[in-house]
Amino acid sequence: MTEAYIVDAVRTPIGKKNGGLSGVHPADLGAHVIKALVERTGIDPAGVDDVVFGCVDAIGGQAGNIARTSWLAAGYPEEVPGVTVDRQCGSSQQAVHFGAQAILSGTADLIVAGGVQNMSQIPIASAMVVGQQYGFDTPFGGSTGWTERYGDQEVSQFNGAELIADKWDISRDELERWALQSHERARTAIAEGRFDREIVPFGDVTTDEGPRETSLEKMAALKTLTDGGRLTAAVASQISDGASAVLLASPEAVERYGLTPRARIHHLSARGADPIFMLSAPIPATRYALEKTGLSIDDIDLVEINEAFAPVVLAWIKEIGADPAKVNVNGGAIALGHPLGATGTKLMATLLNELERTGGRYGLQTICEGGGTANATIIERL
Repeated sequence: MTEAYIVDAVRTPIGKKNGGLSGVHPADLGAHVIKALVERTGIDPAGVDDVVFGCVDAIGGQAGNIARTSWLAAGYPEEVPGVTVDRQCGSSQQAVHFGAQAILSGTADLIVAGGVQNMSQIPIASAMVVGQQYGFDTPFGGSTGWTERYGDQEVSQFNGAELIADKWDISRDELERWALQSHERARTAIAEGRFDREIVPFGDVTTDEGPRETSLEKMAALKTLTDGGRLTAAVASQISDGASAVLLASPEAVERYGLTPRARIHHLSARGADPIFMLSAPIPATRYALEKTGLSIDDIDLVEINEAFAPVVLAWIKEIGADPAKVNVNGGAIALGHPLGATGTKLMATLLNELERTGGRYGLQTICEGGGTANATIIERL
C-alpha cells in the first residue's frame, strides 16, 4: 500500500473580527497560502492534481468554488482543477482526507488541501439567512422527515454546547479556567515563536490577533448566553478570518520533486453523533480512530481538538481519558480564533510543527462539526 505524506503546512495569521484581514478578498487569502506552499516546496504547480479547499457559507466572495478561484488568483495553471468542500467546521480537515484518499488510491500524486474563511465579510450562517430572506426553509425547518425524527428541538451550536456542559456536569468555573488557559498558552506560544514556521505574514498582519490578557474575574462578570446557562462569550471560539493549506504527496511525487516529507497520514475517518447535541461527535470519532489503529490515547503525544466551545474539549477529555497537558498545548480557538473553513488545516499545521518541536511521534486532530459529525486524523511525524 502506498503512503500519503505531508510535505509542508502553512497558514495566514488569524485575523480577529474586523481586524487586519477583514478587507481581504477570500480568494486572495486562499491564493496567499497556496503560493507559499509552492514557493517553499519548489514544486511545479502544473504537477498538482487537484486543489481541495474547505469553506462554509459559500456566498459572495466565497462562492463559485473558492478552491478554483484561489488557485487562479495565485496565478497558477488553468489546467489544474479545484473543488470546494463543506463539512462545516471540519471542512479543510475533510479536504485533507479527500486529498490523502486520492493519493492512497493511486489516482493522484500531488494535492493542495486547505481552506479559507473571511467571517468579517460573510458572517456565520449567512447562507441560511439569505435563504430565509428569499422565503426558503432552514436546513432544520420545513423538512417532514427531520421534524418527524427530531421534533421542534432547537438546533444550534449554542444549544449543543449547553447540553454538553449539562450532560457532562461541567461547571462555569471549569469552562472559564480552560478558556483562560487557552489564552495563556497561546500568548506563550507566540512569545516563544512556536507558530513562526507555519505563519505566512499577510502585509502588516504578522501574528495572530485573537489572544488577549484576561482573568477569571473578567470572565465571571460576563452575562451568560442564555438565562440560567453556563456559557458566555469568553468560553466560545472567536469569529475570525484566515486561510491555511497543506501539501500532500505520494512517494512518487516525493521522488520526482526531491521533497522531504515531514509526516505521514496514519489514519483518517469521520463519525457522527446526535445532531441536537451537535458538538459531541469528537468522542465517538476518537474512539473509532483509536480502535481502527490499535493505538491507545496514551500513544498519542499531542492532540488538537477544536475549541468551538470549552465544553466540547472538557467533555472529550472526560470521556477519552486524555491527559489535558497534551491537549491544545499552544492554545485553541477560544484564544486563536476559528475561521471555519480554514480551521482544519490550520490545526494540522500547528500539530505538525509542535510534534517536530517536542519530538513526539503521533498527533491526533479532531473537530466537532455542524450536523453532529466529526473528523479524526492521526499523523505520524517522520
